[in-house]
Amino acid sequence: MLSSLPNLLTLSRIFAVPLLVLLMWGPGWVAWSAAFALFCVAGATDYLDGYLARARGAVSKLGIFLDPIADKIMVAATIVMLVHSGIIHGLAVIPALIILLREITVSGLREFLAGLQVSLPVSTLAKWKTAFQMIALAALILAGALVRPLWWLPAREVGLVSLWVAAALTVVTGYDYLRVGLKHMDA
Repeated sequence: MLSSLPNLLTLSRIFAVPLLVLLMWGPGWVAWSAAFALFCVAGATDYLDGYLARARGAVSKLGIFLDPIADKIMVAATIVMLVHSGIIHGLAVIPALIILLREITVSGLREFLAGLQVSLPVSTLAKWKTAFQMIALAALILAGALVRPLWWLPAREVGLVSLWVAAALTVVTGYDYLRVGLKHMDA
């Protein structure tokens, strides 16, 4: 199953993360533009791998395991690099931290529930959270690529607003998942 196209797309997202970090490591519009393109392609594979797996009847346990890991690695690495570069700073660190904390909490919750053979399906609202999160991070990477801010391309502003929206949805969906998970925990 490792060589199925959906799993290869998921693995490509994982293997793209070191290159993404390297491109975002220092200043330079060329590297940041390449990081923006790489992030967009990786984001597209996130949609495509799930779609292909379902359409081809190739949903695998490995894919179910790897897909959320790939997403979380890419999101966490991107947030860390955006904070490192100063694109996310000040109060904008709060939604970034909320997103990171939720990802860690939900991962732990899923691991715990898996031991009880209880699944925690992704909600529609969580899919919206992911969409806003990806828009936010892509826009903020694009902001890093701009040599000087362009008044007609408010990438940083779009990124920051989307980051706050993603953080709000993160709190709601995180609470929903935690509420479901707590039902399966002994007091």
